[in-house]
Amino acid sequence: MENQNSLRVCIDVGCHQHQIGISLPNGKILEEFVIAHHSDGFADFFSRVERHAKAHDLPIAVAMESYNGHARPLDQQILERGWDLWSINNHKFAQFKKIFPGPAKTDKLDTRRMLDLFKLQGHLPLSKTTMVKVMRIPEVNIKLKRLTRRRSALVQEKVAIVCRFQSDLRACAPGLLSITRKADNLWFLRFITSREDLRKLARLQKSSLKKVRGVGEKYCGLIKAWQEQATFSEEVEWVNPMIYQDAKRILSLLEDIEHLEKSIEKLSRESEIAIRLQSIVGFGHVSAAELAGEIGAIERFKSEASLALYLGMAVLDNSSGVYEGSKKSNHVNRQGKKAMMIAVARHINHCVESKKYYDKKRAEGKKHNQAVRAMGRHMTRVIYSMLTKDRDYVAKDAEDDVK
Repeated sequence: MENQNSLRVCIDVGCHQHQIGISLPNGKILEEFVIAHHSDGFADFFSRVERHAKAHDLPIAVAMESYNGHARPLDQQILERGWDLWSINNHKFAQFKKIFPGPAKTDKLDTRRMLDLFKLQGHLPLSKTTMVKVMRIPEVNIKLKRLTRRRSALVQEKVAIVCRFQSDLRACAPGLLSITRKADNLWFLRFITSREDLRKLARLQKSSLKKVRGVGEKYCGLIKAWQEQATFSEEVEWVNPMIYQDAKRILSLLEDIEHLEKSIEKLSRESEIAIRLQSIVGFGHVSAAELAGEIGAIERFKSEASLALYLGMAVLDNSSGVYEGSKKSNHVNRQGKKAMMIAVARHINHCVESKKYYDKKRAEGKKHNQAVRAMGRHMTRVIYSMLTKDRDYVAKDAEDDVK
C-alpha cells in the first residue's frame, strides 16, 4: 500500500496562506500550522516537515489541494526535493467529505479530512481516484503549457476585439469592410492605422496608399473603388478613436501571437511528446505543442481510457434499468480538448481512412463535433500507444496504424 510508512503532510491551499497538517502513518497528528505564501513561509514549511521526518526516520509524502494554481511554486519545490506529491481532486474530495461529514467547514478541518483520506488510501475506492500521484513533468513541456495557454488567451482576445472592430466599422463607414475578406488582414489593419481619422482614408492618393506596407496594385484598386462612394455616419466623430485603437491593438496581438508561435515551434523540437504527435498527419506544431504541454508526461495516465477522459474524447456511462445513456465528464482538460478537436479535424481532412470513418459517423446521424470526437477517441488510443511504445505515426496506406 502506497505511503503506508511515510510521514504524511497535507496542505489546504489558499490565495495568501496555506493550512498544513502533519501526521504519522498510524494517523496521529504531529503538528498543525499555517504558512504565508512567500519564501519565508515556504522555508518554515520545509524546515518543520524535515524535522519531523528526521525524528521518526520516515520518507515524506505530501497531498495538496488544487495542484498548480495558487499552489505554485510550492508544488514544484516539493517535487524538486524528491518527495512524493499527491494531487487531491476538489470535486471528489467534496464527495468524500459528504461520506464523512464534519461539524463545520474550516481550513483546519479540511486538512484533517485530507489526512483521513491518506489513511484510507487503498481501502476506500473513492480515495484511489480522489488522490492522484503527481508525476515529474519535463521542463520543456511545462514551458510549452505556459506558452500555448498564453497564445490561446491572446487569440481569444484578438477574436473579441475583431468582432467589436468590425461592428464599429460597419456602423461608421458602410462599405469599408467589403474591400477585404477578413478584418484582421495585415494590409487592411495597416491601411486603417495609416491615419488616425477614418475620414482621411477616403482622400488618400494612390502614391500615399502604396506607401502602406502590403498594399499593392490590387488593393489600391479596391480602396480607390471604395473612396468613390465612401460615406460616414455621424457617430464617426466619437467612435473613430475607438476604431483606431482597436486596429492598433489587433496588430499588436498578431505580432505577439506570431512571436509566441515561433518560440513554441522552437521548443517543440525539444519535446519528445510534441515530436511524436507532429508525425500524425494533420497535427501542426501548435496543436502538438498544446497537447504536449497539457499531457505533460504519459506516465500520468494508467490507460488510454484515462487519457481519453482527460482530453474530453470519451464520455461516462449513465445507464439505469433499461435506459442506456452517457454523460460528459466534469474532469476534462479544456485546453487539451480544444487542441485535440482542432488537430483531429485537420487530420480528417488529410487522411483518407479517417475521412471515411468521419463520414460513416455522420451517416449514422452524429453531428460534426460528435463525429470528430468519435475519431478523436480512436486517435487517443493511437497516441497512447505511440507515446508508451516510443513509435511515430504511420499512415495506414503505407503500413498499419500504430497499435
